[in-house]
Amino acid sequence: MNYAEVAVNSPIAQRRSFCYSIPPELKVEVGQAVWAPFGSKTLQGVVVSISGYPSFEITKEIYDVITPSSLLSSIQVDVALWISKHYLSPLFEAVALMLPPGFQRRLVTFLQLSSDLGDLSQLSSDQRQVIGLLQDKAKINLRELERKFGKKKTESLTQQLLRRRLVVKSQQLEGTKIKPKLVAHLRLRIESSEAEAEVVRLKATGAYKQAAVLEFLIQQIRPVTLAELRKSVDCQKGAIESLKNRGLVSEVEVKVRRDPLAHLKVVPTSPPTLTPSQEAAWQKIQKHMVQRHLNESSVFLLHGVTGSGKTEIYIRALTEIVSQGKKGICLVPEIALTPQTIERFASRFQGRVAVIHSGLSLGEQFDEWYRIKEGECDVVIGPRSALFAPQPDLGLIVIDEEHEWTYKQSDKSPRYHTRDVAIKLAELSDALVILGSATPAVETFYRAQQGDYQLIELKERITPYGPSSLPEVEVVDLKEELKAGNRSLFSRSLAVAMNEALANREQVILFLNRRGTATFIQCRDCGFVFRCSRCMAPLTYHSTNEKLVCHHCHYSGPLPVECPKCLSHSIRFLGIGTQRVEEEVKHLFPQARTIRWDRDVTAGRRAHEEILAKVRDYKVDILIGTQMVAKGLDLPQVTLAGVISADTGLNLPDFRAGERTFQLLCQVAGRAGRGFSPGRVIIQTYSPEHYAIQAASRHDYLGFYATEIDYRLKFGYPPFSQLASLTFSHTNEPTCFKEVERMLHLLAAEKDRRGVPNLRFIGPVPSFVPRVRGHYRWQLVICGADLDDFLADILFPQGWVVDIDPVGVV
Repeated sequence: MNYAEVAVNSPIAQRRSFCYSIPPELKVEVGQAVWAPFGSKTLQGVVVSISGYPSFEITKEIYDVITPSSLLSSIQVDVALWISKHYLSPLFEAVALMLPPGFQRRLVTFLQLSSDLGDLSQLSSDQRQVIGLLQDKAKINLRELERKFGKKKTESLTQQLLRRRLVVKSQQLEGTKIKPKLVAHLRLRIESSEAEAEVVRLKATGAYKQAAVLEFLIQQIRPVTLAELRKSVDCQKGAIESLKNRGLVSEVEVKVRRDPLAHLKVVPTSPPTLTPSQEAAWQKIQKHMVQRHLNESSVFLLHGVTGSGKTEIYIRALTEIVSQGKKGICLVPEIALTPQTIERFASRFQGRVAVIHSGLSLGEQFDEWYRIKEGECDVVIGPRSALFAPQPDLGLIVIDEEHEWTYKQSDKSPRYHTRDVAIKLAELSDALVILGSATPAVETFYRAQQGDYQLIELKERITPYGPSSLPEVEVVDLKEELKAGNRSLFSRSLAVAMNEALANREQVILFLNRRGTATFIQCRDCGFVFRCSRCMAPLTYHSTNEKLVCHHCHYSGPLPVECPKCLSHSIRFLGIGTQRVEEEVKHLFPQARTIRWDRDVTAGRRAHEEILAKVRDYKVDILIGTQMVAKGLDLPQVTLAGVISADTGLNLPDFRAGERTFQLLCQVAGRAGRGFSPGRVIIQTYSPEHYAIQAASRHDYLGFYATEIDYRLKFGYPPFSQLASLTFSHTNEPTCFKEVERMLHLLAAEKDRRGVPNLRFIGPVPSFVPRVRGHYRWQLVICGADLDDFLADILFPQGWVVDIDPVGVV
């Protein structure tokens, strides 16, 4: 008998797999989805290994297979095991990253009346109400009762009725979330010659509409939808039914692909001539692809200034990989960049490009996943989730703008970093990785300097008229603007430059990394600040709907007319966001066509695509936005980029604050001057002397890196150490603090017991936002090496979040 180690879909399972015996009648493979008994339940699981010996003395049998073949390749299973081990995440959550969309199904609990109700006179009114609901229905979902009575009360009522044996509890899996789309098609059931004779007979009897349907179907080489038929033939449902009843035509269901790219009009393009700098870069990569050496790294860092033609190198590399019979994945940091990237790649890989991201419908994601798995796509494009697409014969992974912190999944488990997982996946697949950026992460550039990655540089910008210099950058000291009496959002230099750009029919980008109109509201008389009742964060005023909004828990409420503390009506709006900038622009430049690009206006399905199209079609003069406008957009008509405030992230209590500010400023500056006209950048700040702002104004990555790496070495931060962020949350603040203190003492004792050198603890301290959604949060940061091994055997009670290699510590 064989035995399978199964990752089970249960929160109890955590990082363990469980051993099951495989019944002789079942054929089970590694990566296959199965039904497995787990306690009193039957749960979904995925087989992660098979052996001839059990890892546990007593085993249960796998009930059945869910899928006829493996969903995950053996390489994907190994990647999932690595993610679970390195990021200390539950094993099934790591496996679930690679499962098809809509695969996971929860157990649903139902209640129904028992056969013998007996005496109901002693029941409470709530208990009678539950019985009444059950008498109206054969069975009722427990969630329905929770909505009516609340979770705690439902649990109590259920236990009471079960003890009295008045109800019976049962469980079943929720329905399948998504299936292949089947659409009704019509086809002939008789030979064409017979149909032609039938057409003549129908016309003779006056059945012209039936004859027209038959004539149309005779001309088709495949079944057609009813919609296609009605576009060409004026017919009613009765005519089609008559033909079906007479056995002349039949209706068949045909599987139809939900294509997320069907709306795009892709024009094929030819490869452009490379510049000498691009040619040198491409030759180095191509040489490694054709003739690999064991002592050379298969990870390339393509460090190219903004607009240097990195995308063309990606496309050449993917073309080479495809010619070798392999396939590739290209990752972008934001869904907003996906349409632009797809357009470039689809024009060179016609019909062979797939896209995967959360903005697609579940049906589109489902169809793309299976299309990729069947080997129909040369290139998969998308944000971090696209890395886990089932791309067979993987030969190349491209990570564009590799420095972006959106490549780290921080909001839920597994808290993986896409770059590190991609390198592990490439190692297991014998594939190459290209990391591209104008402002690489400090850790990435350090590894390239150490020889762990191969460094390739593109130092010149490419424009339609050839290589050119980067745009001129002016730093404006806002303290001097105030001294000169200018209290506008726009410095004098920026206002003049905007007027000039608009007069020349050129486009302007204004960047501010904050949403809303005012970032906090304060009473002028007593100083009271309006805060979220569930979080300890100030509420942001949004003028579009005249509401105060919490950007942490999404609470929203009306704008108050008076202070709740002193009842004063002197309410002051402080701080600025993108909505306020938009209002100022419309006031000062009423003739300009403006558009805002931030999370508040991109909730629609194709909102990013529509905004990008408007800007590229010159239907917009001024584009105002948050970090979305700073990430890799190629907008040739933009000649001026203005940073409203460079200080928003500069003074955060995070050792990466300077690096993030430098990267954002350089990326925003890179949007200007990509067309025929030279670009100009104006950065407004209260800290003009800061090393990050000074380096950004000179486009000087190496200068910034030299300063930053010295700081990192001095304080022992990455890349000279590894970090782990441990955060505990609880509704009671003293309890929260005591638990974090307890954990600190436990970890310190474990450090001493093992004799672990160079391990230090920072904290405990309250998180930057100390309360979110009613839960207080305290944080402990560990700095050392091999922290996943150190923390692997530590038991973290409920309420703890462990983040290995966090991108921020606030």
